[in-house]
Amino acid sequence: MHHRDDDIYASTSLRQLRSEQTRALTPELQRCFGTHGLLLGVSPHDAPPTLPMLGCWTTLHLCNGRYAGDLQADADEPLPFVDDAFELVLLPHILEVTPTAAALLAESIRVLAPGGMLVLTGVHPLSAWSPWLHWRARDRALALHLPWRLSRNLQSAGLDIEWVRRIGRFWPGLAVMQGAPANVFGGGYVLIARKRRRMVAPLRIKSTPVRMPANGRLSPGTRRSSAL
Repeated sequence: MHHRDDDIYASTSLRQLRSEQTRALTPELQRCFGTHGLLLGVSPHDAPPTLPMLGCWTTLHLCNGRYAGDLQADADEPLPFVDDAFELVLLPHILEVTPTAAALLAESIRVLAPGGMLVLTGVHPLSAWSPWLHWRARDRALALHLPWRLSRNLQSAGLDIEWVRRIGRFWPGLAVMQGAPANVFGGGYVLIARKRRRMVAPLRIKSTPVRMPANGRLSPGTRRSSAL
């Protein structure tokens, strides 16, 4: 029988689900190139993945309405980073606990570089995990998000959806899954999106008149119609 605890994300069941989500993500994250990554998590124990092409990480976690970790910041204010700062932004379960999910998602897109990857994980609201999670949360406010709705919002914000999967066991009390963690009835989900690159407007080359030299000869490549 499961007992309630104060930190639901440190519970055995959720740690196992998060491990399955990480296992499903790892092959996809190998395609991420760049230098800087941002992890916004729900626990001080959240650690970024080891990626050979991305070695500089900023790690924050939400605690009592503030971000703690590599820096301190209020959660109801914009993220303290310049635009396009990170090639990879990871949001493991944080949209479930933040009171400003829409604003956080918008800020995550702002600091994501064009061509960069945004990764969301969470508990699927249409699963057996949903009532279990709300029961374990006691009076803590949680908001579970449908992956298809998140996908639609991300597409409207200029991202392409690359990968959406349900992950993990049907029920928290079941044995840990062996083999591939993907499961159409899984309790969790993983969503990967990529920010579209900005279109570059081509420059219009303006013709400049060329004066005819005294010897009457033009240099190679000069258009005679441009000569005065």
